[in-house]
Amino acid sequence: MITKNNFIDGIFKIRNKVDFNTLALYIFRYQAQKNKIYNLYINKLGININNITDIKDIPFLPIEFFKTHKILTGNKTHKIVFTSSGTEGLQTSKHYVNNLKIYEQSFLQGFENFYGNVSQYTILALLPSYLERKGSSLIYMMNFLINKADKQSGFYLNNLNELTQKIKYLKKNGKKIFLIGVSYALINLAEMFSPDLSGCIVMETGGMKGRRREMSKKELHNFLSKKFNIKKIHSEYGMTELLSQAYSQGNGIFKPQPWMKILIRDIYDPFSFVKYNNSGGINVIDLANIYSCSFIETKDLGKLHKNGNFEILGRFDNSDIRGCNLLVQ
Repeated sequence: MITKNNFIDGIFKIRNKVDFNTLALYIFRYQAQKNKIYNLYINKLGININNITDIKDIPFLPIEFFKTHKILTGNKTHKIVFTSSGTEGLQTSKHYVNNLKIYEQSFLQGFENFYGNVSQYTILALLPSYLERKGSSLIYMMNFLINKADKQSGFYLNNLNELTQKIKYLKKNGKKIFLIGVSYALINLAEMFSPDLSGCIVMETGGMKGRRREMSKKELHNFLSKKFNIKKIHSEYGMTELLSQAYSQGNGIFKPQPWMKILIRDIYDPFSFVKYNNSGGINVIDLANIYSCSFIETKDLGKLHKNGNFEILGRFDNSDIRGCNLLVQ
């Protein structure tokens, strides 16, 4: 039974749809009362909290609010602020996090749900280091995972030659390699050195954002697969405003964590949802966002499969440029 004292622990013990729906409704009522901005938004919509009995009736907070307001639930002060990447003149999102243990449990348990114990891997990151980009939730996550992985793990964004030599050494010694990077950096590595990564996991985290010619995901993955001598490119779906990540282990099909759920809203009516395999705006329920807002209306376009997996189709027109690959700018 979920109570006020155990519902936080229950987030990471969800095993079925009933568990998820029960906890989601509990968290909704908690945030609707204790989150000043979310409460104001709900009231402006004229919604009676007590009438919400199904998760599809829960109002989703537009993600732009993370740029203009401090989204916090409860009376606690925040411990850290994660900020989105952005180009000059664009307002960035801020995620105020007052419990880093929840974030750490979310990304560690989430990673291991897909890939097993992190200690078995040597993680090579084509990303800025923690000291170079302190405000990034992605860099915080990767720094944490690198510290739990094989001792030869590390950040290699600015030294592709050293990275290539490290890959050869690790492969020769039978190490399990997990290479993650921004898309343009992976392309640079592929074009300049084309290392043999057969038997390794390669994960990309975003597009080019002006660094390289934009490619479709299919084109990018085909290019990297050939250059690295691997069959599939993995992907991560996450953002500053979320404390959880969905992963694709190939073919652009993402699977959310047990404490996440994706719904696809009608692009012409943001308060209704489309059927499976139809495109629309992505709404995310992330129960790990217990102290900010768990119900977010994103600016991403996607398609939901009946099994709960989803695809990313693009962005709404006129949306701000965003993505992990802007971290290095």
